[in-house]
Order: sequence, then structure tokens, then C-alpha cells
Amino acid sequence: MSTEAQLNVDVDAESILDPTTLDTLFREARTANTFSDEPVDDSTLEAIYELTKMGPTMMNNQPLRITWVRTAEARERLAAHMLEGNRAKTITAPMVALLSADANWHEHFETFFPHAPERKAQFDAIEGLRTQMALNNAHLQAGYMIMAIRAMGLHAGPMGGFDAAGIDAEFNAGTANKSFLIMNIGKPGTNPWFDRLPRLDFDVATSSI
Repeated sequence: MSTEAQLNVDVDAESILDPTTLDTLFREARTANTFSDEPVDDSTLEAIYELTKMGPTMMNNQPLRITWVRTAEARERLAAHMLEGNRAKTITAPMVALLSADANWHEHFETFFPHAPERKAQFDAIEGLRTQMALNNAHLQAGYMIMAIRAMGLHAGPMGGFDAAGIDAEFNAGTANKSFLIMNIGKPGTNPWFDRLPRLDFDVATSSI
């Protein structure tokens, strides 16, 4: 029995979105482990980013940095830093995005916070806090990116399980970017979709004070 039924709540009635959109973004979203060979074109990637960037972040800081890993050679280099069980998924996906968090996000204050660019100076000497803020907000943006991928009619296969230090040395050298997720993107192939696993109930995952 679904949480929706247990709570006797009509999500469709509560939402401003239509049921098909709710299905696309939430109820039918699955992590794809295999993909078809249908390519993902550049205009779709730009559309994914245009939606992703609109999600709210702290002070509009937008620390997510995306590296589109396009070539077979780059895929092999990336896969060499991944757990063996994850390598084939990335090598064969139509598109792969390496997601990183820019610890020097504050350098763009004039762009993302134009009404108070002077606040950049507050973060110049506090690298530890900047890095934590970058990671927190880049993870938020990764969630927005999955929603954007779904909105384009595609599936996402987000993965950890890699040597972040090795990837940063090879792909983020000379930057303050810290890799935290690999996102395989495309139309799904033959995936062994299991019945959706149970989700925690409202009264388990939430509380009131």
C-alpha cells in the first residue's frame, strides 16, 4: 500500500501540477542502469541546464559545475576512477555529466548577487565554509538537474562510487571544483525495473515542534 493511500491524501487534488507531470517528475522516476543508443543533442543539454539553474540556492550562489564527458577517450579516463561495477554504465551511456561543486563560487558575486557584490569579500578568507556551502548547494542543484532531465523525457543514472581525488586531479586540475556525482543521461534501455521499493511514511520521516 502506498504512503498516499495510508494517509488518505489525494496528491493530485493538492497539487497545482497535472497527474501526468507528477508521474514524470516523481512517481515514475527510476534510476536507469542501461540506456538506448539514441543520442542526447546539445540543445537538450542546454535545456537541462536552463531549468537546473533556476532552482533556489543559498544567496543564489549556483556552485554546480557540469563537465559533459563526450568522447570515448574521456569516458575511459573517467571510468578508470570508478568502481568496476559502475564503469560499463558510464562508458555506454549516451551522455555523461561529471558534477562538481566550485569552492570559489564567490568569485561570481557580481553576476549572481548584483545588488550586493561587495559581499564577496566576506568569503575570500574562509575557504572551509565556502567549500561546505558549495557542496550543500551543488547537491541541491543535482536534484534539480534530475528533475530537468526527467522534464526532457530522459532518464538519469546518478552514481557515486568513484575516486573523487583522482577525478579532480585529472578533470578539475587548476580549478576549485570538487567532484561529487556522475550522472548518466539518456533514453532508457532494457532495465530490470523492480516493483518500487517502499518509502518511509510521513510520520516516520517528519515531525513537528
